[in-house]
Amino acid sequence: MNNHTSVPVGVLGASGYVGQELMRLLAGHPGATVAFATAESAAGEWIEGRRLIRADDAPFAEAEIVLSALPHGVSARYVHEARAGGSRAIDLSADFRLSPDAVYGLTEFTRPRLSDAELVANPGCYPTAALLALIPLARLGLIDASREIIVDAASGVTGAGRNPKRELLFGEVSEDFRAYAAGNTHRHLAELRQSLSREGGFTGDLVFTPHLLPVKRGILETIHVPLTRVLDQATAEGLYAATYDGEPCIHVMHGALPSLKDVVYRNRVALGVVPVADVRRPRLTVIAAIDNLVKGAAGQAIQNMNVMLGLPETAGLVC
Repeated sequence: MNNHTSVPVGVLGASGYVGQELMRLLAGHPGATVAFATAESAAGEWIEGRRLIRADDAPFAEAEIVLSALPHGVSARYVHEARAGGSRAIDLSADFRLSPDAVYGLTEFTRPRLSDAELVANPGCYPTAALLALIPLARLGLIDASREIIVDAASGVTGAGRNPKRELLFGEVSEDFRAYAAGNTHRHLAELRQSLSREGGFTGDLVFTPHLLPVKRGILETIHVPLTRVLDQATAEGLYAATYDGEPCIHVMHGALPSLKDVVYRNRVALGVVPVADVRRPRLTVIAAIDNLVKGAAGQAIQNMNVMLGLPETAGLVC
Protein backbone atom coordinates (compact mmCIF):
# COMPACT_ATOMS: atom_id res chain seq x y z
CA MET A 1 0.00 0.00 0.00
CA ASN A 2 1.09 3.62 -0.49
CA ASN A 3 1.88 5.95 2.39
CA HIS A 4 -1.26 8.06 2.11
CA THR A 5 -3.63 7.98 5.03
CA SER A 6 -6.47 8.41 2.54
CA VAL A 7 -6.10 7.36 -1.08
CA PRO A 8 -7.31 9.98 -3.62
CA VAL A 9 -9.82 8.43 -6.02
CA GLY A 10 -11.28 9.86 -9.21
CA VAL A 11 -14.77 8.87 -10.37
CA LEU A 12 -15.76 9.19 -14.02
CA GLY A 13 -19.47 9.14 -14.80
CA ALA A 14 -20.62 9.92 -11.28
CA SER A 15 -24.18 10.93 -12.20
CA GLY A 16 -25.34 7.54 -13.53
CA TYR A 17 -26.78 4.85 -11.28
CA VAL A 18 -23.46 3.04 -10.93
CA GLY A 19 -21.55 6.30 -10.54
CA GLN A 20 -23.91 7.44 -7.80
CA GLU A 21 -23.39 4.10 -6.06
CA LEU A 22 -19.62 4.57 -6.26
CA MET A 23 -19.98 8.01 -4.69
CA ARG A 24 -22.20 6.63 -1.92
CA LEU A 25 -19.75 3.85 -1.09
CA LEU A 26 -16.68 6.09 -1.26
CA ALA A 27 -18.35 8.63 1.05
CA GLY A 28 -18.24 6.01 3.79
CA HIS A 29 -14.86 4.52 2.91
CA PRO A 30 -12.30 4.74 5.71
CA GLY A 31 -9.26 4.73 3.43
CA ALA A 32 -10.28 6.65 0.32
CA THR A 33 -11.29 10.19 -0.57
CA VAL A 34 -12.90 11.40 -3.79
CA ALA A 35 -10.40 13.65 -5.55
CA PHE A 36 -12.76 14.52 -8.39
CA ALA A 37 -16.01 13.29 -9.92
CA THR A 38 -17.24 13.88 -13.45
CA ALA A 39 -20.48 14.08 -15.39
CA GLU A 40 -21.51 15.60 -18.69
CA SER A 41 -25.09 16.91 -18.67
CA ALA A 42 -25.00 17.00 -14.85
CA ALA A 43 -21.72 18.95 -14.66
CA GLY A 44 -22.00 21.60 -11.98
CA GLU A 45 -24.35 19.56 -9.82
CA TRP A 46 -23.31 18.11 -6.48
CA ILE A 47 -23.18 14.47 -5.34
CA GLU A 48 -22.04 13.44 -1.86
CA GLY A 49 -20.53 16.87 -1.26
CA ARG A 50 -18.52 16.87 -4.48
CA ARG A 51 -19.17 19.25 -7.37
CA LEU A 52 -19.24 17.40 -10.68
CA ILE A 53 -16.93 18.51 -13.50
CA ARG A 54 -16.72 17.45 -17.12
CA ALA A 55 -14.55 14.44 -17.94
CA ASP A 56 -12.42 16.55 -20.27
CA ASP A 57 -11.48 18.70 -17.26
CA ALA A 58 -10.62 15.80 -14.96
CA PRO A 59 -7.32 16.40 -13.09
CA PHE A 60 -6.09 12.82 -13.42
CA ALA A 61 -2.76 13.62 -11.78
CA GLU A 62 -4.60 14.23 -8.50
CA ALA A 63 -5.94 10.66 -8.29
CA GLU A 64 -3.97 7.57 -7.40
CA ILE A 65 -6.72 5.40 -8.85
CA VAL A 66 -9.59 6.23 -11.22
CA LEU A 67 -12.92 4.38 -11.32
CA SER A 68 -14.75 4.79 -14.61
CA ALA A 69 -18.51 4.33 -14.76
CA LEU A 70 -18.73 5.93 -18.20
CA PRO A 71 -20.81 4.25 -20.94
CA HIS A 72 -19.53 1.38 -23.06
CA GLY A 73 -17.56 2.75 -25.98
CA VAL A 74 -16.85 6.04 -24.21
CA SER A 75 -14.96 4.83 -21.17
CA ALA A 76 -11.83 3.50 -22.87
CA ARG A 77 -10.65 6.93 -24.05
CA TYR A 78 -10.73 8.42 -20.57
CA VAL A 79 -9.26 5.33 -18.95
CA HIS A 80 -6.30 5.63 -21.32
CA GLU A 81 -5.98 9.30 -20.36
CA ALA A 82 -6.02 8.40 -16.69
CA ARG A 83 -3.33 5.77 -17.23
CA ALA A 84 -1.23 8.24 -19.22
CA GLY A 85 -1.53 10.62 -16.28
CA GLY A 86 -0.07 8.02 -13.94
CA SER A 87 -3.26 6.71 -12.33
CA ARG A 88 -4.21 3.09 -11.99
CA ALA A 89 -7.73 2.43 -13.23
CA ILE A 90 -10.78 0.24 -12.81
CA ASP A 91 -13.15 0.33 -15.75
CA LEU A 92 -16.77 -0.60 -15.02
CA SER A 93 -17.85 -0.55 -18.67
CA ALA A 94 -17.44 -3.46 -21.09
CA ASP A 95 -14.57 -1.79 -22.93
CA PHE A 96 -11.74 -3.89 -21.46
CA ARG A 97 -13.47 -7.08 -20.30
CA LEU A 98 -12.24 -9.10 -23.28
CA SER A 99 -8.88 -7.35 -23.48
CA PRO A 100 -5.58 -9.04 -22.56
CA ASP A 101 -4.37 -5.61 -21.42
CA ALA A 102 -6.60 -5.65 -18.32
CA VAL A 103 -6.94 -7.95 -15.32
CA TYR A 104 -10.50 -9.27 -15.09
CA GLY A 105 -11.76 -8.20 -11.69
CA LEU A 106 -13.76 -11.19 -10.48
CA THR A 107 -12.24 -10.71 -7.05
CA GLU A 108 -12.73 -14.15 -5.56
CA PHE A 109 -10.90 -15.87 -8.43
CA THR A 110 -8.52 -13.23 -9.81
CA ARG A 111 -7.40 -11.75 -6.48
CA PRO A 112 -3.72 -12.76 -6.92
CA ARG A 113 -3.55 -10.75 -10.16
CA LEU A 114 -5.14 -7.62 -8.74
CA SER A 115 -2.46 -6.42 -6.35
CA ASP A 116 -0.06 -5.36 -9.10
CA ALA A 117 -2.67 -4.54 -11.74
CA GLU A 118 -2.55 -1.16 -13.42
CA LEU A 119 -5.87 -1.66 -15.24
CA VAL A 120 -8.77 -3.78 -14.03
CA ALA A 121 -11.88 -4.61 -16.04
CA ASN A 122 -14.78 -4.86 -13.62
CA PRO A 123 -17.10 -7.74 -14.59
CA GLY A 124 -20.64 -7.24 -15.81
CA CYS A 125 -23.48 -7.75 -13.37
CA TYR A 126 -25.02 -10.82 -15.02
CA PRO A 127 -21.64 -12.57 -15.51
CA THR A 128 -20.61 -11.91 -11.90
CA ALA A 129 -23.51 -13.93 -10.52
CA ALA A 130 -23.29 -16.65 -13.17
CA LEU A 131 -19.53 -17.13 -12.92
CA LEU A 132 -19.51 -17.35 -9.14
CA ALA A 133 -22.26 -19.97 -9.44
CA LEU A 134 -20.57 -22.01 -12.17
CA ILE A 135 -16.81 -21.87 -11.61
CA PRO A 136 -16.81 -24.19 -8.55
CA LEU A 137 -18.61 -26.91 -10.53
CA ALA A 138 -16.47 -26.35 -13.63
CA ARG A 139 -13.19 -26.58 -11.75
CA LEU A 140 -14.22 -29.95 -10.31
CA GLY A 141 -15.14 -31.31 -13.74
CA LEU A 142 -18.78 -31.69 -12.70
CA ILE A 143 -20.38 -29.93 -15.68
CA ASP A 144 -21.33 -32.14 -18.62
CA ALA A 145 -19.96 -30.25 -21.61
CA SER A 146 -22.10 -32.29 -24.04
CA ARG A 147 -25.20 -30.47 -22.79
CA GLU A 148 -26.04 -26.79 -22.49
CA ILE A 149 -25.95 -24.72 -19.33
CA ILE A 150 -29.21 -22.74 -19.18
CA VAL A 151 -29.07 -19.34 -17.45
CA ASP A 152 -32.37 -17.53 -16.92
CA ALA A 153 -31.58 -14.16 -15.33
CA ALA A 154 -33.82 -11.33 -14.17
CA SER A 155 -32.60 -7.82 -13.34
CA GLY A 156 -34.04 -4.66 -11.88
CA VAL A 157 -34.37 -1.68 -14.21
CA THR A 158 -31.29 0.18 -12.92
CA GLY A 159 -29.27 -2.37 -14.86
CA ALA A 160 -30.31 -0.58 -18.05
CA GLY A 161 -28.74 2.72 -16.99
CA ARG A 162 -30.15 6.15 -16.20
CA ASN A 163 -30.77 7.53 -19.69
CA PRO A 164 -34.51 7.86 -20.31
CA LYS A 165 -36.01 5.09 -22.45
CA ARG A 166 -39.69 4.56 -23.13
CA GLU A 167 -39.58 0.83 -22.41
CA LEU A 168 -38.22 1.59 -18.92
CA LEU A 169 -40.91 4.09 -17.89
CA PHE A 170 -42.81 3.17 -14.74
CA GLY A 171 -45.99 2.68 -16.72
CA GLU A 172 -44.22 0.25 -19.07
CA VAL A 173 -42.38 -1.79 -16.43
CA SER A 174 -44.78 -1.89 -13.50
CA GLU A 175 -46.82 -5.08 -13.14
CA ASP A 176 -45.01 -6.66 -16.07
CA PHE A 177 -42.19 -9.16 -16.59
CA ARG A 178 -40.50 -9.78 -19.91
CA ALA A 179 -37.50 -11.38 -21.58
CA TYR A 180 -35.14 -9.51 -23.88
CA ALA A 181 -32.12 -10.39 -26.02
CA ALA A 182 -33.70 -13.84 -26.44
CA GLY A 183 -32.03 -16.35 -28.72
CA ASN A 184 -28.60 -16.12 -27.06
CA THR A 185 -27.80 -12.63 -28.34
CA HIS A 186 -26.91 -10.69 -25.17
CA ARG A 187 -23.56 -8.86 -25.20
CA HIS A 188 -22.54 -10.41 -21.86
CA LEU A 189 -22.28 -13.88 -23.42
CA ALA A 190 -18.78 -13.34 -24.82
CA GLU A 191 -17.53 -12.21 -21.42
CA LEU A 192 -19.26 -15.10 -19.68
CA ARG A 193 -17.85 -17.69 -22.08
CA GLN A 194 -14.31 -16.30 -21.96
CA SER A 195 -14.18 -16.07 -18.17
CA LEU A 196 -15.77 -19.47 -17.57
CA SER A 197 -13.20 -21.01 -19.89
CA ARG A 198 -10.25 -19.15 -18.35
CA GLU A 199 -11.19 -19.54 -14.68
CA GLY A 200 -13.12 -22.81 -14.80
CA GLY A 201 -11.86 -24.66 -17.86
CA PHE A 202 -15.39 -25.05 -19.29
CA THR A 203 -15.84 -24.52 -23.03
CA GLY A 204 -19.30 -26.02 -23.61
CA ASP A 205 -22.49 -24.25 -24.64
CA LEU A 206 -24.32 -21.61 -22.65
CA VAL A 207 -27.87 -20.41 -23.25
CA PHE A 208 -28.44 -17.07 -21.55
CA THR A 209 -31.79 -15.27 -21.44
CA PRO A 210 -32.13 -12.02 -19.47
CA HIS A 211 -35.44 -10.68 -18.15
CA LEU A 212 -36.55 -7.30 -16.86
CA LEU A 213 -37.94 -7.24 -13.33
CA PRO A 214 -40.29 -4.43 -12.21
CA VAL A 215 -37.95 -3.50 -9.33
CA LYS A 216 -35.19 -0.91 -8.98
CA ARG A 217 -32.25 -3.12 -8.15
CA GLY A 218 -31.20 -6.73 -7.81
CA ILE A 219 -30.55 -9.74 -10.02
CA LEU A 220 -31.81 -13.28 -9.56
CA GLU A 221 -30.36 -15.97 -11.82
CA THR A 222 -31.77 -19.48 -12.14
CA ILE A 223 -29.01 -21.64 -13.60
CA HIS A 224 -29.69 -25.18 -14.80
CA VAL A 225 -26.41 -27.09 -14.85
CA PRO A 226 -25.98 -30.50 -16.56
CA LEU A 227 -23.83 -32.71 -14.35
CA THR A 228 -21.38 -35.53 -15.05
CA ARG A 229 -22.65 -37.36 -11.96
CA VAL A 230 -25.47 -37.14 -9.42
CA LEU A 231 -25.01 -34.65 -6.57
CA ASP A 232 -27.36 -34.64 -3.63
CA GLN A 233 -28.13 -31.32 -1.98
CA ALA A 234 -25.80 -31.76 0.99
CA THR A 235 -22.87 -32.67 -1.28
CA ALA A 236 -23.54 -29.75 -3.62
CA GLU A 237 -23.87 -27.27 -0.76
CA GLY A 238 -20.71 -28.71 0.76
CA LEU A 239 -18.61 -28.17 -2.34
CA TYR A 240 -19.77 -24.54 -2.59
CA ALA A 241 -19.10 -24.02 1.11
CA ALA A 242 -15.60 -25.46 0.69
CA THR A 243 -14.88 -23.31 -2.37
CA TYR A 244 -16.00 -20.11 -0.70
CA ASP A 245 -14.83 -20.80 2.85
CA GLY A 246 -13.52 -17.54 4.24
CA GLU A 247 -14.84 -15.41 1.37
CA PRO A 248 -16.49 -12.39 3.03
CA CYS A 249 -18.77 -11.51 0.12
CA ILE A 250 -20.11 -14.96 -0.78
CA HIS A 251 -23.03 -16.37 1.20
CA VAL A 252 -23.76 -20.07 0.58
CA MET A 253 -27.25 -20.93 1.81
CA HIS A 254 -28.06 -24.31 3.33
CA GLY A 255 -31.50 -25.81 2.87
CA ALA A 256 -32.81 -22.56 1.38
CA LEU A 257 -32.70 -20.51 -1.82
CA PRO A 258 -31.75 -16.82 -2.04
CA SER A 259 -34.01 -13.91 -2.91
CA LEU A 260 -33.31 -10.26 -3.66
CA LYS A 261 -33.93 -9.35 -0.04
CA ASP A 262 -30.79 -11.31 0.84
CA VAL A 263 -28.54 -9.07 -1.25
CA VAL A 264 -29.87 -5.58 -1.98
CA TYR A 265 -27.51 -2.81 -0.81
CA ARG A 266 -24.90 -5.48 0.00
CA ASN A 267 -21.70 -6.44 -1.80
CA ARG A 268 -22.83 -10.04 -1.61
CA VAL A 269 -23.55 -12.98 -3.86
CA ALA A 270 -26.03 -15.37 -2.26
CA LEU A 271 -26.00 -18.91 -3.64
CA GLY A 272 -28.42 -21.79 -3.17
CA VAL A 273 -28.64 -25.18 -4.86
CA VAL A 274 -31.22 -27.89 -5.42
CA PRO A 275 -30.90 -31.15 -7.38
CA VAL A 276 -33.36 -31.54 -10.26
CA ALA A 277 -35.76 -34.46 -9.81
CA ASP A 278 -37.37 -36.66 -12.48
CA VAL A 279 -34.81 -36.15 -15.24
CA ARG A 280 -32.97 -38.90 -17.11
CA ARG A 281 -29.53 -37.33 -16.72
CA PRO A 282 -28.29 -35.51 -13.60
CA ARG A 283 -28.81 -31.79 -13.33
CA LEU A 284 -28.39 -29.19 -10.59
CA THR A 285 -30.25 -25.90 -10.31
CA VAL A 286 -28.17 -23.11 -8.81
CA ILE A 287 -29.85 -19.87 -7.73
CA ALA A 288 -27.62 -16.80 -7.52
CA ALA A 289 -28.71 -13.38 -6.25
CA ILE A 290 -26.79 -10.10 -6.26
CA ASP A 291 -27.43 -6.38 -6.15
CA ASN A 292 -26.62 -5.30 -9.71
CA LEU A 293 -25.37 -1.89 -8.53
CA VAL A 294 -23.20 -3.21 -5.69
CA LYS A 295 -21.58 -6.63 -6.16
CA GLY A 296 -22.61 -6.39 -9.81
CA ALA A 297 -20.83 -3.06 -10.32
CA ALA A 298 -19.76 -0.38 -7.84
CA GLY A 299 -19.23 -2.61 -4.80
CA GLN A 300 -17.09 -5.09 -6.71
CA ALA A 301 -15.07 -2.17 -8.08
CA ILE A 302 -14.43 -0.95 -4.52
CA GLN A 303 -13.55 -4.52 -3.48
CA ASN A 304 -11.05 -4.69 -6.34
CA MET A 305 -9.71 -1.24 -5.49
CA ASN A 306 -9.12 -2.31 -1.91
CA VAL A 307 -7.10 -5.33 -3.05
CA MET A 308 -5.10 -3.20 -5.50
CA LEU A 309 -4.24 -0.70 -2.76
CA GLY A 310 -3.53 -3.20 -0.01
CA LEU A 311 -6.50 -2.02 2.03
CA PRO A 312 -8.82 -4.38 3.93
CA GLU A 313 -10.87 -6.02 1.18
CA THR A 314 -14.26 -5.13 2.64
CA ALA A 315 -13.36 -1.54 3.57
CA GLY A 316 -16.33 0.70 2.85
CA LEU A 317 -18.54 -2.28 2.02
CA VAL A 318 -21.33 -4.23 3.68
CA CYS A 319 -21.24 -7.86 2.65
